[in-house]
Amino acid sequence: IAMKTMKSIFLGLAILVLSVTAHADQKLKPFILAYTTKGAMAAAVADVKQKLTAGGFEVVGSYSPYPTATVIAFTNDALKQNAAKSDFGGYGAAQRASVTDVNGVLQVAYTNPTYMADAYRMAGDLSGVTAQLAKVLGDKQAFGSKNGLTPDELRHYHYMFGMEYFTDPSTLAMYPNYQMAVAAVAKRLAKGIAGVTQVYRIDIPGKQETVFGVAMKAPKGGNKNMDDQYIMNQIDFMPLRSTAHLPYEILVSGSEVYSLYARFRIAINFPDLSMMGAHSFMNIMQSPDAIKNALTQVADDHYQPPSIY
Repeated sequence: IAMKTMKSIFLGLAILVLSVTAHADQKLKPFILAYTTKGAMAAAVADVKQKLTAGGFEVVGSYSPYPTATVIAFTNDALKQNAAKSDFGGYGAAQRASVTDVNGVLQVAYTNPTYMADAYRMAGDLSGVTAQLAKVLGDKQAFGSKNGLTPDELRHYHYMFGMEYFTDPSTLAMYPNYQMAVAAVAKRLAKGIAGVTQVYRIDIPGKQETVFGVAMKAPKGGNKNMDDQYIMNQIDFMPLRSTAHLPYEILVSGSEVYSLYARFRIAINFPDLSMMGAHSFMNIMQSPDAIKNALTQVADDHYQPPSIY
């Protein structure tokens, strides 16, 4: 009996090691195409929301960044619990689905939870959520990167030398306490300061952390370089659209307000984007600072943005 028990233990350990090794070598891509369909955008969006809700997810917000696209943000207990266990885990508390009209065909896609968990250095890899979404929405193909990135590459990702890592966020504001920070951000989002408005809000259970998903639309006379539609027009050009890159996030963690710096936040979802040429990072060279300035205006009511940035 003891020998059988030892064999079972060794077999279990061997399976675990093989599983961990397989995940370590796995090439991940940021988005998953669930399916394509035709028809009215509103009907397709309603269908996605219904499938998510029936599949155990909570839809926390949606918006249309431009006429041909709708983004749906959603969460569940597994996502929130993993966020609670992770440093700055609020960034991964929501996943996003998108419906994008590309030449009359509606592409239904969503963020790959396992990719995002590794990119945001979360405690768990969210493989269970990834499997759940494949059943709920479908899993036609992963996309967004030609060759993909391994979990280790994602957990240490930066686009190139001198550019930000996940651990180099923008600090937007500081407050005396968490409650004041959350209240200030919520109030200013409701006012649409700097063209930034709330899409969703998730309070992370058991810790002083709240994530706001935010839409960014340049106000009249404002800086186009922070605008969701302007940015996506420059970089989201492949046959399968990465619309679920949106929306951006503002994170309140403790008494401080953060956002991921755009040279990380954009690059992690568009890792193959070239530095130069058509549809390149050069086209949005001014966007990182424009985004930071817009989000800082939301987070800090004492901030005076530069007249030109």
